Amino acid sequence: MFAPLIVYYFIMSCDQYQCSLMNPLIDLLTRNKHLSDIWNKTPMLTYKAAGIYALWVTFQVVLYICLPDFCHKFLPRYVGGVQEGAVTPAGIVNKYEINGLQAWIFTHVLWFANAYYFHYFSPTIIFDNWIPLMWCANILGYVVSTFAMIKGYFFPTNPKDCKFTGNFFYDYMMGIEFNPRIGKWFDFKLFFNGRPGIVAWTLINLSYAAKQQELYGQVTNSMILVNVLQGIYVLDFFWNEAWYLKTIDICHDHFGWYLGWGDCVWLPYLYTLQGLYLVYHPVQLGTANAIGILILGFIGYYIFRMTNHQKDLFRRTNGNCKIWGKKPEYIECSYMSVEGTKYYSKLMTSGFWGWARHFNYTGDLMGSLAYCLACGFEYILPYFYIVYMTILLTHRCIRDEHRCLSKYGKDWKRYTAAVPYRLLPGVF
Repeated sequence: MFAPLIVYYFIMSCDQYQCSLMNPLIDLLTRNKHLSDIWNKTPMLTYKAAGIYALWVTFQVVLYICLPDFCHKFLPRYVGGVQEGAVTPAGIVNKYEINGLQAWIFTHVLWFANAYYFHYFSPTIIFDNWIPLMWCANILGYVVSTFAMIKGYFFPTNPKDCKFTGNFFYDYMMGIEFNPRIGKWFDFKLFFNGRPGIVAWTLINLSYAAKQQELYGQVTNSMILVNVLQGIYVLDFFWNEAWYLKTIDICHDHFGWYLGWGDCVWLPYLYTLQGLYLVYHPVQLGTANAIGILILGFIGYYIFRMTNHQKDLFRRTNGNCKIWGKKPEYIECSYMSVEGTKYYSKLMTSGFWGWARHFNYTGDLMGSLAYCLACGFEYILPYFYIVYMTILLTHRCIRDEHRCLSKYGKDWKRYTAAVPYRLLPGVF
């Protein structure tokens, strides 16, 4: 409910208060300014921003539905093209066209071609229109969420995968349809989770770096660190987009405002706060600090990727593999489907999964902390990301484990006894 206000407050604080989160409150409490004064200084929606945003979304839709993936044909070990998702609650297995890496490469080739050769627009175009673009993103987020709800009521893709709680507000926020689609291939979840927000993430950071160069005549090492570390995360997402089909967003969440608006607004505006902050406060880190932050980011990424790789390898081979040089240990569990059929599953207790039940989240948090540390300690705004990610991933731990307890019962208790920690071995 308060998410749109949080986004506005953070972006406004950078635009009008040099990224201070306290000064707007002080001005309001001391009556030095009124809300109307702050609002009147906020850039409004412009035709230019609307045109840019409409072109951007249209371009990403075209790349998504009109260009079948060809990267998997020449990139070793990359899984692209038509892939199957997980079984939905209604027993349906959807097929997806995995071409996110291709879209990311194509988009960035055009971006750099323009920046260094064509010069049709300035690389600072995103930063220069950041707040007007925010209104465009909000409009799309609400339109998509509202359309998804109407679609769920009147023409759902798979009626058996719809969930109606009777609470209009909850249904709007959390979604009715599990996998809303238009036609055969346009899947709302996959498109909005990956495009346009995550493809834009690296472009937004590049625009921040270009603005820093324009304002100060140089790009600081902290800005380079943020671009590199977050760029690795984005590339990892698209390289493993097929694996993403098995994650909680696709496998368990319905598509409503939480995903629709969140992917359009929350992700591109709050996940990029470090780069935005560094435009207003360029930080040149000492060599030792820069190397330390880079190492922290790399270690976090390594843990995040290897933990997920171990889980994926274990699942693909049904445990007939080696983890850290030996056959993995596991606990065999059983559960009953809605139809009353009994199924069996294996929960690994070896490798990183023997250290903690969600050690991939631990690596994710280490990387998140590295982004924030690159900004120094003068203001708290860049650290919103690590605070938010800690809350988000801890909540995901609890939500996932509640679902697993309901699913596996006593077998889940055996698993938690074998792997007693959630995130931090020996601590939590």
